[in-house]
Amino acid sequence: MAVFAAFQLPGNSKAQAHDSAATPPQLFDTAGYRTARYRAPVDRLPTPAAAITLEAALRLRPGVDALFIDVLPAEGGVRDPLTGKWTLAAQHETIPGAAWHPETGRANADAVLWQGLRNAVKAARSNRPALPVVVFCRNDCWMSWNAARRLASEGFARVYWFAEGIEGWHEVGRGLVRADPVAIGRK
Repeated sequence: MAVFAAFQLPGNSKAQAHDSAATPPQLFDTAGYRTARYRAPVDRLPTPAAAITLEAALRLRPGVDALFIDVLPAEGGVRDPLTGKWTLAAQHETIPGAAWHPETGRANADAVLWQGLRNAVKAARSNRPALPVVVFCRNDCWMSWNAARRLASEGFARVYWFAEGIEGWHEVGRGLVRADPVAIGRK
């Protein structure tokens, strides 16, 4: 009997677990954007964007001295493609003065959502072309890294990645506010 217990049949859960562990997911696409395991330590800068330290970010007034953009996904949220309005499964808190553009930090960001973020940056800079853009989500999250890198790669100057994100801001005693996603519908 012991001989049969040790035999691995095709479809056996132990054999399948071993096979999936042997082939890790592709973490980056050919353009260099993170595609999987977004919540993981970030080990590089989002060149051509620059990083901004927690201390430097805290000296800025979001929505006044810089455009702060939160790219955290709307976990379980659903967006109406016509109106652009989101129905959220859970409330989200962010840095006061920040604009929440969910889902724009994915490697393959939805084209309509990404264009909405780009338009927001252009609008904020229409009278202030040198306005810094600070992109963030949570600490140890590649989505803000992707979004900052993509904006800078598309020619936007003064784009900064705030690695500590929402947790870093809050851990030093700064408050958070309830956020509503920016509504971006099809035109």
